[in-house]
Order: sequence, then C-alpha cells, then structure tokens
Amino acid sequence: MAAGSPPRRIVVVGASLCGLSAAQALREEGFSGEIVLVGDEPERPYDRPPLSKQVLRGRCGPDTTLPCRPDLDLRFRLGTAAAGLDPRARRVVLADGGTIAYDRVLIATGTRARPWPGDPGSGPLHTLRTRRDAERLGARLADRPRRVVVVGGGFIGCEAAASIRAMGLDVTQVVRETVPLVQALGDAVGAMVAEVARGAGVDLLTDRGIDGIEAAGGETAVVRLDEGRRIETGCVLVALGAVRNVEWLAGAGLAVSDAGVRVDAECRALTPDGRVVPDVFAAGDVAQWPSAVYGGARLAVEHWGNAVAQGRVAARNMAAAGGPLARHDHLPDFWSHLYGLTVKLVGVPDGADRFAVVQGTLRERRFVGIYGAGERTVAAVSVDSARWLPAYRAAIAEGAPFPPFTGALDQPGFAPHPLATA
Repeated sequence: MAAGSPPRRIVVVGASLCGLSAAQALREEGFSGEIVLVGDEPERPYDRPPLSKQVLRGRCGPDTTLPCRPDLDLRFRLGTAAAGLDPRARRVVLADGGTIAYDRVLIATGTRARPWPGDPGSGPLHTLRTRRDAERLGARLADRPRRVVVVGGGFIGCEAAASIRAMGLDVTQVVRETVPLVQALGDAVGAMVAEVARGAGVDLLTDRGIDGIEAAGGETAVVRLDEGRRIETGCVLVALGAVRNVEWLAGAGLAVSDAGVRVDAECRALTPDGRVVPDVFAAGDVAQWPSAVYGGARLAVEHWGNAVAQGRVAARNMAAAGGPLARHDHLPDFWSHLYGLTVKLVGVPDGADRFAVVQGTLRERRFVGIYGAGERTVAAVSVDSARWLPAYRAAIAEGAPFPPFTGALDQPGFAPHPLATA
C-alpha cells in the first residue's frame, strides 16, 4: 500500500465487542473496502457482561449475540485463532496454517479467564468468560449441586456468587483479601459488599488462601483452605481475573507485556523503543494506552465502554488516508449489579490514598464516594445513586482537587479516611 493511500483491506483480529464496534465505525467513516473479522470462537461477536448475571440466573439464554447489520458487509473467519503477526509482510498468520494479508490491522484479542493451575478444563472446575463457559456452568448449576465454591473476590466472582445465591444454591466464596473488591473499590466499599453478601446467605471466607483443589470423582471436588479446612463441593468457579491474549504476537516486534499491547494515544501499536509500527493498531481490553486524564499514565481496562470507544477511535484512524488522527481520551467507567444494588465506578482508583462518602451513607447502602490521590480527585463510585455521577465525572476529567465540591446537597461533614486497597 502506497504511503498516504487509503487501505483496501482491514483485518480485525478479535471477533469481539471492540472488534465489531470498530467494524461498524469503519463503515460510518466511509470505508468501502474489505473488512475481515478473525475470531478464535465459532460464534459471532456477543455481549459478555450478561453471562455472570442474567444468563446464570436463567433470565435470558446464553445467546447474547450483538446486533450486526447485513449492510456492513463483513467477512468472518471464526473458529480459528490468530497465531502470529508479520508487520513487514503485512499478514496475519492463523492457527490452521492459513494467512490473511492486510493493509491495516486492528489487534482486539481481549482477555481470557485465568485458570486454576493444572485445570484440565473439565470436571468440577469452571471459569466464566465465554459463552461456552456460561453454558457449561449453567448446565452444572441446573443439576442443583449441594454447594458451589467461588474462588476470587473481584467483580466476576462477586457477581457470580450473587447470581448463584439468587438461584437458591448454597455458596461459599473464598477471598484472599480482607474484603471482596478491595483492589477495585477499596476497603470501605468492599466491607459494605461483604456485609450485603453475608446478609444474602453467602458463606464469605475472607483473608483465606487455598492450598489445593482435589477432584473427588465426577462433578465433585474438595477445596483445601490454607487453615486446614476442607470444603466438599459439587462445583468450583475459579474467578481469579483475566489474562490478556498477547502470546500470538511473539516475534512481531511490538511492545507487548502482561499488561497488554502498548499503543499511543491514536491507538497505533508501538515497538519496545516507542516507535510507531506502520498500519498496526490495538484497542479494547488488550490495549495499554497513555491517558491524558491521568497525566499520560498507561491504562489497560476491561470495561465495556472503553472497548466500544477505543475501537471506534482506532477505526477512524485506520480509515484515515492523511491529516490529523483522533485521540483516545476515554475516562474509564464501569457498572455492576450485586445483590440488588447497582454499583457504578467512574475513573481509576489505582494509586488513590483517600476515600470519602460525599452523598448518602454506607449504612444506607445508597451513596456516592470519591477517591483522592494527593490533592486530586481521581475516581468516584456510586451505589444506587448514579444521578450524582455526571458532576464527579466532569471533576475527575478536569483534574479537580480533592474534594471537588464542598457544601453539596446531602453532603455530610467531609471526613476522608486512608484508603486500603489490598
């Protein structure tokens, strides 16, 4: 492809929310060439958040396929993973030995669930990331196992524990940290979630490690805690976070690590020494970008909104034949449903050293809390109080001091306390 000329074929590696959002944006930008979406799963792009909520509870089926207009004229290569990228030859190498040439390529391979060490992928151990995971776990839960053990205190573990408990099953949740969600939301909000979980009947074991999980035949297992306790269970859900899908990029000359593919603000992939790799872009969960909101600090988040926004920015820049490029300046946000509560987070609490409730109270379980790092407000969280968040979103984006407002309606005496985040 000649320098400055428009691309004729764009390959999107990752048939995901991010990948589909990018493909849609390419057509909106007027790109009329060929768009190829490569995916390792046999299904077309689908929505993942419902898998740990509505799907597990049986409120909807496992088919959460995302809408895809026929006039997008997309070519799908599904059920075959990408195995390599050759930027010099401008081609994607597939696991089945095939190759796909590109003029520009978008890396949108996302993440996968972190498995339990030595998990063979069958028997009583489950993860929850893909539609197949949800189908397999749902079938097991439909058999009404005597007890379900959830390992992990992040959002997936907490959402799944809430969903499974709502089905009337006995649930034990094992969390290594002192409270669930402490890494994401801090100790104060995590303690509230722990109280709510226990009130819902979850056997929540905090500050506990696991020495091992032993298969006991068929769909049964024994979970051995580090304190010596043994828990017999008919189902173990391992929710230990995610692993970014970057191994297939080995040898491609890109800056890649466990934190993802390093990109610039325009979503262009970089070399280890910071140079732009021609015609290679990355977006979504797998991309690590410099945030203007946080002074250029690199972020990599697994959020629905960021996957859509970054995919669209990458698409606009891939379709460009010249001129200024768009910058990705998304302020991360996230939401979750836990035990009937709606939790929404704006910003990134990483590095925060103070936390304060500024509307409502933790006791009422209806509040807004803010996170401060030094003199700056860096994030805000709401529980059943999302109407307040737009003001705090603007304050975070503007780099407002901590606290950003004083004397706000319903704001009690301001009393921030040190923040513990595991």
